[in-house]
This record gives sequence, C-alpha cells and structure tokens, in this order.
Amino acid sequence: MSTGDQSKKRKQRYLPQNRPAKKKGAYPLKPGVQGFFISCDGGREYQASQEAINVIDSFFEELVHGTGLKVNSSGVLENPINKKVTFSYSEDEDEDEEEDDEGDNDKEEGNKEDGDKEEVKEGGNDQVAEKELASEGSCEVKQTEKEEEKKEEEKQENVVEEPPKKKPCVEEAKVNVSAEKSIDKLIDAELKELGDKSKRRFMKLDPGCNGIVFIQMKRRDGDPSPKDIVQHAMTSAAATKKHMSRFILRILPIEVACYPSEEEISRAIKPLVEQYFPVETDNPRKFAVLYGARANTGLDRMKIIDTVAKSVPAPHKVDLNNPDMSIVVEIVKTVCLIGVVEKFKELAKYNLRQLTSTK
Repeated sequence: MSTGDQSKKRKQRYLPQNRPAKKKGAYPLKPGVQGFFISCDGGREYQASQEAINVIDSFFEELVHGTGLKVNSSGVLENPINKKVTFSYSEDEDEDEEEDDEGDNDKEEGNKEDGDKEEVKEGGNDQVAEKELASEGSCEVKQTEKEEEKKEEEKQENVVEEPPKKKPCVEEAKVNVSAEKSIDKLIDAELKELGDKSKRRFMKLDPGCNGIVFIQMKRRDGDPSPKDIVQHAMTSAAATKKHMSRFILRILPIEVACYPSEEEISRAIKPLVEQYFPVETDNPRKFAVLYGARANTGLDRMKIIDTVAKSVPAPHKVDLNNPDMSIVVEIVKTVCLIGVVEKFKELAKYNLRQLTSTK
C-alpha cells in the first residue's frame, strides 16, 4: 500500500486555524444588563433557569395581551375563580310553568264541557241533530283533503329532482392557500428567532455562584419593565395560590447592573431614582435598602447602603419598618445588581414558593 493511500485514510487531527472557538454553556453575567435575579435550590440551576424562562414568559404575555386575572391594588381578584353562577333559565322553572299551563288547560276544558252540556239540555233534540250533520260534513271534507295530499305526494315521488349544481370553489381554494402560506411564513420566522440567540427576549446568563440564576431580558420598545412583570407575577400568585414552580425560590427584578464601587453605583442608579423617586412630587415615598453579597467580601456593606440612600432626593424618607418601595442591591462577584420592588414584606419577600404554599 502506498503512502498516499495511508494519508487519505488518516483523520485530520490538527485544529482549524483562524476560526473562533465555539462557546459552551451560558454567557457570563456582566454589567449593563437588565433581567431577573433568581435564587433556587443548590445544584438545580439548569432546571430552575428553564423553569424561570417559562414562568416569566407566560406572565410577560399576560401583561402584553391583557389575558391575565385582574388584581386590585389591595391584592384581591376582581373576578374570583370560584364564583357561583345562577342561571335565570332552569329546568325547575320549566316544569313549574308546564304544570301551571296544564292546570289552566284542564280548567278551561272543564268549563267548556259544562257549557256544552247546558246548551244541549236547553236546545233539545234539534240541536243534537244539527251537531250530527255538521260532524258528518266535516269528516267528508277531511277525507277528501287526505286523498288530495296523497296524490300530490305520489306525484312528487315520481318526479326525479335534479341535484343542485356545485358552485366553483376556486376563490375559496385561493384564500386557503394564501392563509396556509402566511401561517407557514410566521412559523418559520418564529423558529428562526428561537434559533438565533441574539433575537431571544429572555436568555440565561451564568452568575458563577451556586443556587443563583440570572435571566437577561432584552427589552424592546413598548415592553413592560422587569419590575412590572415580577409585580404582576407575585400579586397573581398571592391571589390564586397556584403552584407554578418546582425549583424557583425568589424572583427579584434587576434594572441596573454595574461594577460594585461607590462612584459607579451612584452614577448608574440616577435613572432609577428619577423614575421612581421624583424630586417634585405631592406624595413622598418611604423606602428601604436591601443589601446582599455573594462571592465578594472586599466591600463595606454600610458604605454601599449609604451611597444608595444618599442618591434618593429629600422629599422621600427612609423607613425600615413600613417602606412603600424597597431598593434591592445584590452583589455577585464583581457585578452589582440594582432594582426596585413594592410590597416586599407583604408579598413574602417575593418568595414564589412561600406565596403559593397552602400552609
């Protein structure tokens, strides 16, 4: 065997040059993203991330299309699920009406029979004879009518009816074909969008810690914010007590991500403060700062809390017991995640499992 044949059979074991290496796993968490900070059971991060994407997507569609349950500001459903429905049209009423009608008819027939008997007694034999003649005439008329109806039916059976001509269905076929094509195009576009990671609305990022999942939201024009989605999810879960997750513990909205330094935090939190804590307002809000750190021990906890509290303007005050809004600050390695939540204590600290538990 020649050396050329051996070289052809050998596998090419060298690496291709000038080609980017394929990325395995989720992308790492980095500053400048929005999304959802989720705590889960340790060792179940992958299952929790898949479950979180499904749960968040369902509540996102409810908010966009308005198909969810309407919840009041107090957290009570406007249209409760277990609602007793009473129908105005029931079988009992029909039976009562039928019995009443039958009783009335019996009374009317009885009155008529009594009247006829009295007339016969008063009129005598002449009226009896007239009634017999009238009954015989009516019987003859009925017989002639029946014979004519039979003859007409026989004629109609003998005549063979021509089947109706079928209308051309060319236009309907064209409409059906165009509808199928449009549906196929929409399905293909959705599949391409799902396959392309850059076009996905919700995407998993790797925070690098156990028991934590981060779902990035690529927000488009007109989309609700992560705060609105999480607020809707928590209020509906508290109202319905419907179990919707197996591995998810707590969901927190994140609207700002930056490096964990005092200068970066004070700069990045400005748009959040302008949105939720405006300077010119008639209703000043009470707020609290919730701090948490994972895989980072080099930061001073009180310095971070002071920088966040000082960035809120004067009309608003700090109240740790009964805050109207809470500013969430979560530090994961070298990334600081900031978000705003409402009714944090009333909604079981946004713990989805505790909200849906029946105990």
